[in-house]
Amino acid sequence: MKTPYKNIYNVLKLNRFIVLAVVVCALLSSTLSLWMAFNTNQKALNSAFAINTDGSIIPLKLVTQKENFKVEALAHLDLFHNYFYNIDASNYERNLEKALWLGNSSVDNLYRQKKADGVYNRLLQYSLVQKVLSIDSQIEEQNGTYVFRTITVFEINRGSIIDTYELVSTGNLIPVDRNFPNNPHGLLITNYFENTLKKLNDEN
Repeated sequence: MKTPYKNIYNVLKLNRFIVLAVVVCALLSSTLSLWMAFNTNQKALNSAFAINTDGSIIPLKLVTQKENFKVEALAHLDLFHNYFYNIDASNYERNLEKALWLGNSSVDNLYRQKKADGVYNRLLQYSLVQKVLSIDSQIEEQNGTYVFRTITVFEINRGSIIDTYELVSTGNLIPVDRNFPNNPHGLLITNYFENTLKKLNDEN
């Protein structure tokens, strides 16, 4: 008894169905894999891990990049203005050297101008003490550029006389590579300019 042959059209339909099913499954599998990879990557970008003292892993939620930048920027500006203006005869060279690491040529040019004007010679000659009392900085983002305005209040002790001044300075901030301990925040002050300097009335 002969085996009956199957209808060739039915065989082709079955083969086509199998091929389409395999292709659809492959597409679905690829799409799911891509979505899982993207989702895992997003979670990794928003999370960090720290090692506890007992060796356990602690998940930490990262702050947004802008919030982190603002904290770093304010700390950088505070550090710079303390180094640049909190000086006396014993520490001015060391402090100014540290301040120059935090800014570009605009800071260096201001330092050279002050030196040429005899600011640091008078510091030595009269044993002056210049002490920073407060630093208040404001930072704004303008067209992708970070602009700051800082109000620094400092006093100059001339022995029997103490004068208080308010300095308003402006400039920009750009990210650079961190350099410990010279530039711990990885930022650089550019276009630095001393806008106004006024003597405050003695309230004492």
